[in-house]
Amino acid sequence: MSSKLEQLQALLAPVIEALGYECWGIEFLSQGRHSLLRVYIDKVDGILIDDCEIVSRQLSGVLDVEDPISSEYTLEVSSPGMDRPLFTLEQFGRHAGEQVKIRLRSPFEGRRNFQGLLRGVEEQDVVVQVDDHEYLLPVDLIDKANIIPRFD
Repeated sequence: MSSKLEQLQALLAPVIEALGYECWGIEFLSQGRHSLLRVYIDKVDGILIDDCEIVSRQLSGVLDVEDPISSEYTLEVSSPGMDRPLFTLEQFGRHAGEQVKIRLRSPFEGRRNFQGLLRGVEEQDVVVQVDDHEYLLPVDLIDKANIIPRFD
């Protein structure tokens, strides 16, 4: 995780949790002069648009006061959705048994993209079974990971 993401996580997660939500994850996409700060929130019985509005108002106030992002940006508060992104080892562990799509920052065993069954975690590695091969992917190498929704 970059130092900017760590700084934003440390600033925003306590605010989100104080409102009764789980801070599922944060993405900061620097897009030249205008960037996107996307904050995912969750709770046991799901997220509604009103929840996103409540959290967005609170976070906007904190971000205005603390000013951790010097450039222009858009704040987006969202539920993780059906194809929920996975950010932490704990989240990977909670979703063992699901199909996932993972993209790495740099190649591992000659490839950057993996799609298969999430088996769980072992220490600092995410265990993914692709066809008949099991990969232990270092969590620090993961750039993006999402659950593949099932419709059955």
